[in-house]
Amino acid sequence: MRTKPENASRPKHTETSNHNDHGDAMPGYESQRDSAVEAASLGGTVSLGDISEARVEQAAPKGREFTYVDIGSIDRDTKRIVDPKVLASLKAPSRAKQLLKAGDVIVSMTRPNLNAVALVPPDLDGAIGSTGFHVLRARDAEPGFLFYAVQSPEFVDAMCLKVQGALYPAVRPRDISSFSVLSLPRRQQRRIVAEIEKQFTRLEVGVAALRLVQANLKRYRAAVLKAACEGRLVPTAAALAKAGRKHAEFESGAELLVRILTERRQRWQGRAKYKEAAALNAATFPPVPNGWTLTSLDAAIVTGPQNGVYLPRELYGRGLPIVRIDDYQDGWVRPVEKLSKVAADQVTAAKYQLVVGDLVINRVNSPTHLGKCLLVRETHAGALFESNMMKAHLADSINSRFVELYLRSRDGRARLNSGAKWAVNQASINQEDVRRVPLPVPPLEEQTRIVAEVERRLSVVEELEAAVSANLQRAARLRQSILQKAFTGALV
Repeated sequence: MRTKPENASRPKHTETSNHNDHGDAMPGYESQRDSAVEAASLGGTVSLGDISEARVEQAAPKGREFTYVDIGSIDRDTKRIVDPKVLASLKAPSRAKQLLKAGDVIVSMTRPNLNAVALVPPDLDGAIGSTGFHVLRARDAEPGFLFYAVQSPEFVDAMCLKVQGALYPAVRPRDISSFSVLSLPRRQQRRIVAEIEKQFTRLEVGVAALRLVQANLKRYRAAVLKAACEGRLVPTAAALAKAGRKHAEFESGAELLVRILTERRQRWQGRAKYKEAAALNAATFPPVPNGWTLTSLDAAIVTGPQNGVYLPRELYGRGLPIVRIDDYQDGWVRPVEKLSKVAADQVTAAKYQLVVGDLVINRVNSPTHLGKCLLVRETHAGALFESNMMKAHLADSINSRFVELYLRSRDGRARLNSGAKWAVNQASINQEDVRRVPLPVPPLEEQTRIVAEVERRLSVVEELEAAVSANLQRAARLRQSILQKAFTGALV
């Protein structure tokens, strides 16, 4: 398949030349289109414009409400319309102008590399589509043939070469219409569509099984963290002491907290008078296991929290590595050699460089990512961190990895974000929110055993997740291979 040159000899599909004032095809146009298809058939290819209607009806929404399909309504993975919106006609967006019919193929003209395409199902017949779509309405083709053609690797590659604009990259309707496919009889098109769907059905069964494994691994990961933070993952120090397997005397969480607070006071570096740790009403939270205690995260913080640095865009591209909002997720961080770089003077660098053991917390983000954490290791020491996150350094007397795992748990994250302030599409937490987070404190040796067991179990989970991800990528490649064969005549 290929894209025809724009000056190639083919029918001119313009409203002026092809339609009368009522939008009907002008006399002679049918034969003109048939001739184009026949001529293309002799050459082996035909453009999408030659086998689809030149224009779809433009109509304003009618009635009190209407169903609106925009680019956000499409699931790019499944190529289905999953989220059509029901809107009041009086509040119709300016783009709501294209009357859709069942069997239409809608192709997003924005960011064609994402391949947001879909086939309009019967239940959305009569819906209004955004003018951000180019609508292919089959005329001399099977709708399914058009639908799979615009998913092919050749189509995506061809559209990416046609993109115009940097901030809003898009293609034009004529770029889509001029794309060439094999010229085939309808019965052959139906055979190709049937074979694609047969192979895709088999493939989707396997993908669904892999997605189920992914979901189960995610639930298991959450269950491990929950059990770890509730004292149910390993035997508690109190239980071992009672069973005589350890010395009857052990340092409880309450005794450890006294040591932590002493270290906190000794390492105070503020210019003002030393401020006691944020108080916590333990009675308002579920009881902790025997031998544990409950305090605020502030009690374990010896320096910070401190917000990150904001530097102008023109300083990026050289200098020191800097951790940005997309450079880490819970349990993952981008390798330091792949981080962005920014030019910073010595004073700025000294203030905002990360050190081993710093706990970095995302403070501004979408609700699903707000509060994600990173415990800094040696690999990222010396990097700066941006203003949409904060850092705190914890006392040596507590296991920082245990605290990180707790904040990654469902309950820990919920408590961290409980005081979030909401704005449009994002939320934020501040330093006081972080200080007030309730923190369970097990005995130190128990923290060590908890961390070791969590890491052992999660390492197995990560291996399985990597295998599932690799198989999903393989399935995606196989899907593209099926489409490539279908539209180069090698599938049936």
